[in-house]
Amino acid sequence: MNTIAQAFEGHKAFVAFLTCGDPDLDTTEQLILAMDKAGADLIELGVPFSDPTAEGPVIMAASERALQAGTTTDRIFQMVGSIRARVRAPLAMMTYANVVFSYGTERYLAAAQAAGIAALILPDVPFEEKAEFAPACRAHGIQFISLVAPTSKERIQMIASQAEGFVYLVSSLGVTGARAEITTDIGEMVGRIREATNLPVAVGFGISTPEQARAMAQQADGVIVGSAIVKLIAEHGKNAVEPVKAYIRAMKQAIAD
Repeated sequence: MNTIAQAFEGHKAFVAFLTCGDPDLDTTEQLILAMDKAGADLIELGVPFSDPTAEGPVIMAASERALQAGTTTDRIFQMVGSIRARVRAPLAMMTYANVVFSYGTERYLAAAQAAGIAALILPDVPFEEKAEFAPACRAHGIQFISLVAPTSKERIQMIASQAEGFVYLVSSLGVTGARAEITTDIGEMVGRIREATNLPVAVGFGISTPEQARAMAQQADGVIVGSAIVKLIAEHGKNAVEPVKAYIRAMKQAIAD
């Protein structure tokens, strides 16, 4: 099992996201193992939530399907713990502050640690409120991932200087989802982040094609893809394993070129 740092070592990292429990947890388990085999360097596990404010329609619909299928945080921890030893890539959990609060922060992080989770991403927690989670994460050996958005501007270096694991660079304003083009000056933002930290920078939000992935990887240390993978899973349901594997291989090839 790699650490977050090892996921970025010596190559451009491909970070793959899926919503746990869509279409069901058995399929999620197969998908995690398949993503790992296909070469995903870091796997983000989305915990379904009834009000996912950062998500676009694709991931929001996946969250709804997962909840309707009876997916719970406990069942996700149980599933992850059962396969963790067979997965080479580090696992990050992406959810919302309310999910962690309602579960109990200490209890949540203890369960995440026991399941082998390496990092936690809470997109609705601003930098100014990270103290509610980051120290508790650290106590459980979990890295609390900081997000930098195009609106961060003068706060970029402050956020980056206190980041852990890697810096999650949000490429576009608004919610997650594939975009025809990414107009943010990623190179400039990456440069400002690198002035403040030696941590790797991974770009997410809006990346769906090999061409976009290649362009982003030329400027950053890794790319994060969520909605495009979740869309494939929505299309193929329980038969999504092979299409997702093929997609990840193509994206890995694109960023290695």
